[in-house]
Amino acid sequence: MATVVDSIRAVVQGLRVSGRESEQRLGISGAQLHVLEELADNPALSINELAARTFTHQSSASMIVSRLVERRLVTRTADRADARKLSISLTAAGRAMLRKAPQAPQTRLVSGLRMLSRSDLKQLAKNLSVLTEIMGDQSATAGKATDLGSARMKEA
Repeated sequence: MATVVDSIRAVVQGLRVSGRESEQRLGISGAQLHVLEELADNPALSINELAARTFTHQSSASMIVSRLVERRLVTRTADRADARKLSISLTAAGRAMLRKAPQAPQTRLVSGLRMLSRSDLKQLAKNLSVLTEIMGDQSATAGKATDLGSARMKEA
């Protein structure tokens, strides 16, 4: 179990350090940097497409884009094919920022996950879902282990 806990700590710490680095160097969050990276690879995405590519909810992607628009790092324009649809694109300032940016923590995480086999990824998803369910149960009971959580911890 120590190896699992150490591995989770290493992932969390790596994401935290990487996110802090982007905020200190660039003044934007890791999530904002991740959106800029996606737009560099996929120009003119809709909010829904961007949300899917960044594995976030549409409302979160929209909020991040609004902050990036305020900083003039991206633009929102009416789609040429469908004026009801907005396309999000990098500005010259956004591209310039990416040239000096470290890789976003979310991009590093997604890249690492893509290196796993399909079966390993499915197993990891299943195990992490169980873990988050147990942790959710524990937080709901003020830190006391639930019967489900206790049983599963003993199995590990």
